[in-house]
Amino acid sequence: METQRKQTTSYEGCSQERRLEAGRNAHQAVNKAKEYINDGYTWVVDIDLEKYFDTVQHDKLMSLVARKVQDKRVLKLIRAYLNSGVMIDDLIKKTDEGCPQGGFLSPLLSNIMLDELDKELEKRNHKFCRYADDNQIYVRSRKAAERVMKSLTAFIEKKLKLKVNTTKSAVGRPWRRKFLGFSFYRTKDEVRVRVHPKSIKKIKAKIKELTSRSKPWTMKYRFKKLKQTITGWVSYYKIADMKSKMRDLDQWTRRRIRMCYWKRWKKVKTRFRMLRKLGIKKPKAWEYANTRKVYWRISNSQILARTFTNQLLKKLGYFSFTERYA
Repeated sequence: METQRKQTTSYEGCSQERRLEAGRNAHQAVNKAKEYINDGYTWVVDIDLEKYFDTVQHDKLMSLVARKVQDKRVLKLIRAYLNSGVMIDDLIKKTDEGCPQGGFLSPLLSNIMLDELDKELEKRNHKFCRYADDNQIYVRSRKAAERVMKSLTAFIEKKLKLKVNTTKSAVGRPWRRKFLGFSFYRTKDEVRVRVHPKSIKKIKAKIKELTSRSKPWTMKYRFKKLKQTITGWVSYYKIADMKSKMRDLDQWTRRRIRMCYWKRWKKVKTRFRMLRKLGIKKPKAWEYANTRKVYWRISNSQILARTFTNQLLKKLGYFSFTERYA
């Protein structure tokens, strides 16, 4: 029976103990999902738990924890952790339900809670992937997907006492849904992994914040934060096909950096002096130093592209998406 379960379960479709021993991660979950889709399970039941960390019932969670932890002192500490409360307007409010999001115990407690869901899916012999509270079940037809959605919603709400977010949960094709920031796309021969557009939008928002011309940061600090952000983002999404996306992000980010430099050269004489220092002849340097074009428009001009080349920006400290992805 144990051998059969190992063969039929997905990324987190196994007991809590075996998941911890396996050292599973988000990349394995996405790759397993891709495997199921390529095997013909091209309909997905995407279940979203509504405010999961805010709605976990303490009594239900503690009863599940008690099955795995016998030490009453540890159980008492966990209960105190759950009941520690939250601070709102400098006042501590007692919490009767929910789990502190971002807390050191929260991921473990969420896995213990949702282990019941894993076991139910295993019992039904479903192909599924779960990472924390992100859960998708893969089936072969729309009719089967709708049936699974209905039955699992009832199980989650009645047995686990959690709320399913009906507005975000849906039945659909995997390439139209988001899973752990990833999605999928079809080629002639197979389905492959891509970065979901919302994830691209989020990284652009982060870079826009780091390269905001209103921030009084030094360029050294900006380059440092950009390197940290790009390194972390690419390390997470590196399993996706995104070479062209990396080039587009680099092109856009370099333009943002050029804009920051132009903003720093506020005065005409400073702009003229810096352009001359970068090798621009006097007439052209004087012409651009006196331009009245807005910062974003001038950042894409030929004059800045010729002076702030990709090689120079690398020398100044820009660590590109393409370099990290290679």
